Amino acid sequence: MKKQVCSSVFLLLCILFLFISAEAQTCRPSGKIRGKNPPPGQCNPENDSDCCKDGKWYTTYKCSPLVSSHTKATLTLNSFEAGGDGGAPSECDNQYHSDDDPVVALSTGWFNHKKRCLKYINIHGNGKSVRAKVVDECDSTMGCDSDHDYQPPCPNNIVDASKAVWKALGVPESDWGEMDIFWSDT
Repeated sequence: MKKQVCSSVFLLLCILFLFISAEAQTCRPSGKIRGKNPPPGQCNPENDSDCCKDGKWYTTYKCSPLVSSHTKATLTLNSFEAGGDGGAPSECDNQYHSDDDPVVALSTGWFNHKKRCLKYINIHGNGKSVRAKVVDECDSTMGCDSDHDYQPPCPNNIVDASKAVWKALGVPESDWGEMDIFWSDT
């Protein structure tokens, strides 16, 4: 009996380990792109946005971590206004959006071929929550070109948010930039 219990526990641990390993391996880098310096004045460094560096290799992803009711992510700051560091109009509606509206761009895997376009997500951080509309993709597959404002590809775990989201979360403006958060579909 004791042997059977030990065997059962061992088997259960093995299955759990395989599940956790598979979970951790669900999103691996899909490749790399080589950066090139942007033409003068072509990369908008607003909101501390990075500009590609000549010869630097940037990791790309076609996926993002699995979405749950409590998905861990990194909140970043983006302007969705014309002339802002977001670059082109938003992918979902081909429009620019005011920085006073709670809007976000999601990493490629979470954006899911526009399936979250114009839908809302709940963002939890800094002890507060805010509801924001998905209007754009933070491209994890491409970058360092004019279509991407000569910025590197996004990591695969980004919720790129307007100033309104940061304000609603009560984050002091001096701390805006990057913050660990959790999000979920509404």
